[in-house]
Amino acid sequence: MGKGNGTRMTLLVRIFGVCELLIFSQTVLKSYIFSILVLCLISCSDLIAQDFPRDTSYTLQSAYQKYVKNYPDIELVDQKLENEVTIQKDIVFKNTGQRNLQLDLYSPRQNSEIKPGVLIVHGGGWISGNKSMMKQISMRLASEGYVAVAVEYRLSPEAQYPAAIYDVKSALKWMRDHSEKYQINRDKIAIMGTSAGGQIAALVANTQNKSKFEDPADTSKASTTIQALIDIDGVLAFIHPVSEEGRVASLWLGGDQQEAQETWIEASALSHVNKDSPPTLFIGSAYPRFLAGREEMTVALNKHGIYNETHLLEQAPHSFWLFHPWFETTMEHVTSFLEVTLKNK
Repeated sequence: MGKGNGTRMTLLVRIFGVCELLIFSQTVLKSYIFSILVLCLISCSDLIAQDFPRDTSYTLQSAYQKYVKNYPDIELVDQKLENEVTIQKDIVFKNTGQRNLQLDLYSPRQNSEIKPGVLIVHGGGWISGNKSMMKQISMRLASEGYVAVAVEYRLSPEAQYPAAIYDVKSALKWMRDHSEKYQINRDKIAIMGTSAGGQIAALVANTQNKSKFEDPADTSKASTTIQALIDIDGVLAFIHPVSEEGRVASLWLGGDQQEAQETWIEASALSHVNKDSPPTLFIGSAYPRFLAGREEMTVALNKHGIYNETHLLEQAPHSFWLFHPWFETTMEHVTSFLEVTLKNK
């Protein structure tokens, strides 16, 4: 039992002790105390069931503190769009057998038409980060007429590759299975990811309907095809001359390049480009290593006649999408690309 669970169990024991004394000394309060105790047990049991290993090192604030030293003019994005969009948080889309996975859904307010969907995958080196970091991007997309879905997936402290791929594909299936309820056009769904989320998004988009990359426990028969891909600073080839993926990737992929070479290759989107790969947008920072494999992937997409764009923000740090002055430029590229490849297609 983890430290967190042990602490909760100690708390429960103390609650039992106090309640026992009260019950014997104040018989009038028996039923009242019993009701409170039951509620407490239910709450604590739910917390224990949902407890899992997690790393909270990558947050909006930690990213800001990291970059503000070299970019003193940066600002976290804080759009005031809540009145323009409908936000539904923590919708359960999957149970892993140990816990529920959730997603946040952002949609245009007062719009009854079906809309293209965008599945959004957060970054954090496959070890940290969470779906709430995608709030600003999601709200902007919803305000532009898309249903944006920010997804939770299992990170390496909880489960290694391919669990995250399974989870994101399950979320994609969920979007199609619930397309009528949430007014999503099931034939127009894009996937967008940042950093590690970009790598995951690219792999999901290029392994469409391949059973090896889908959770065997997922009973949905919905398609996992993607109509457009947006990869923001997400590696496309783990083994590549400009790639610098090391310990963090090894934790997720189950070993280093030598120990898990086949997995490193399999988890690279570049290994799976095909004639059915979707139109693709690459947005990169000043560091080519984060989009390692992009040039080769562009060649492969062009060979198959697949539309693609690349925009490099040569002065931008990694995680640029979280901050002004790069957020607006990023979203202009994203919405322009989606207009061409998804909304008006």
